[in-house]
Amino acid sequence: MIYWRISALFLFLPLWAAAQQYELPAKVIWGDELKEPSGSYIHKVVSAGTSGFYAIRRKGNDANPGGEVFFEYYDIDGKLKRTESYELKYSGKKLDYEDFILLNGQLYLLVSFNNQAKQKNYLFYQKINSRLQSSGDLVKIGEVDAINRYREGAFDVSISRDSSHMLVYTQLPSKKDEPERFSLQVFDNQFKELWQKSVALPYGDDNFAVEEYRIDDNGNVYLLGVIYQDRSRVRRQGRPTYQYTIIAYSQQGQDVQEVRVDLKDKFITDLTFRPQRDGNLVCAGFFSEKNNYSIKGTYYLRLNALTKEVLQSTTKTFDLDFLTEYMTQGASERAREAEERGDKDRAPELYRYNLDELILRSDGGAVLVAEQYFVRERIYRYWDGTLRYDYFYFYNDIIVVNVRPDGEIEWTTRIPKRQETMNDQGIFSSYAMATVRDRFYFIYNDNMRNITSEGDRDRRYNLNSRNAVVAITEVRKDGAQTTFPLFANNDADIITRPKVCRQTGSRRMLVYGERGRNFRFARLEFP
Repeated sequence: MIYWRISALFLFLPLWAAAQQYELPAKVIWGDELKEPSGSYIHKVVSAGTSGFYAIRRKGNDANPGGEVFFEYYDIDGKLKRTESYELKYSGKKLDYEDFILLNGQLYLLVSFNNQAKQKNYLFYQKINSRLQSSGDLVKIGEVDAINRYREGAFDVSISRDSSHMLVYTQLPSKKDEPERFSLQVFDNQFKELWQKSVALPYGDDNFAVEEYRIDDNGNVYLLGVIYQDRSRVRRQGRPTYQYTIIAYSQQGQDVQEVRVDLKDKFITDLTFRPQRDGNLVCAGFFSEKNNYSIKGTYYLRLNALTKEVLQSTTKTFDLDFLTEYMTQGASERAREAEERGDKDRAPELYRYNLDELILRSDGGAVLVAEQYFVRERIYRYWDGTLRYDYFYFYNDIIVVNVRPDGEIEWTTRIPKRQETMNDQGIFSSYAMATVRDRFYFIYNDNMRNITSEGDRDRRYNLNSRNAVVAITEVRKDGAQTTFPLFANNDADIITRPKVCRQTGSRRMLVYGERGRNFRFARLEFP
């Protein structure tokens, strides 16, 4: 043990020296080190204002969850103040966990029950009181046909920006070549149903995919989907064979409007939207001139979906320097030459970026945040003919794009990182994000050598838990960025899980980490 401490001291001396060169943008306040119940994991954290936060813990894992959940309450310092277990059963029947939400100051547990005798899947809510105990009976709020255990309708929930309305979206089971079917139920924040509508779209199940659905502060529902011309779902003769569409349901579902979103010969590779307070929608995403998995620029659309009026539609190509920023000199020169001669197949584009965030600016502009993410499969055949499947998870650079209200790109910046892991679902990869005043902060695990003088922006060392540090990158309003070493995971005796971390206040962020059965929370306080 003495040897480890001495080794750790020399290992992190460069990190400490680097940290002393500048003032960190946030203060780290650690909570107690705790031990989790055997075979359980933190599933979701729910903010509870300035006093503390709630968490729900599940048995098993996401792929094979157990029949018990734990409600937990932590104070602002990350100390566990109360925990209660909840058996997912009712009258001896197994319930399925759906969600855990805080609505209008009240905690709700959402569960479903598949009644195989009646071939129905039911959705219920149950109130959870301040002592984390179930309060009142299960209340049924939805049902859907369930042909069998493996073909049952699915439920999902979306809450409006001001928390005044809630949407329950129910995917209805369908057969091959049947129309896409779903149900919309809108509730107020007391779970009073305001309206309900069953929908059968004029598209076959194989030719339509629902991408996203949202509800605005007035109870109107918007659905973003993709229409495919055929089963290739990519392109034919170099052109897209799919088209995005936005469907708006207003007047308690009685008025339905559909707006097609199309860039003709360009591929929309990712698209999302947000309702504005004035009732309009801001849609933004990326486009490509090659295919549906690389990006060359941004697409910005503002429209009134209720009247189908397109207020603005703009595409903007990324600057060539941005597209070639991390290429080798030879690759950069070849890419520039291809761009100059109009060779689309060899012109530079960014590979496999997923759009994670669309943040509305107060002036009508938007900020897009995307991360390079993809999974690769490797199959290994042993001498006896048995097969081994390995999955490699890649979570690499983050890009931030600031778009002005006129659709022009104000600035772009890229946060370099390299996180490549195997057979772990990437649970310690990716990032968490906080918006504090006019700045963005990104939290992620990084290799120490990328933070100290050993690393540079052109060569990234892969994430390694033995020498991982938690980095925080500050992106300022002009796009300039600075990366700081926040703390070493070994010093905290945990490995941070960025996907669980979240912003819990205007100047506060919750950080979560675990190692084995030990876990702890910390809070970041921004000045």
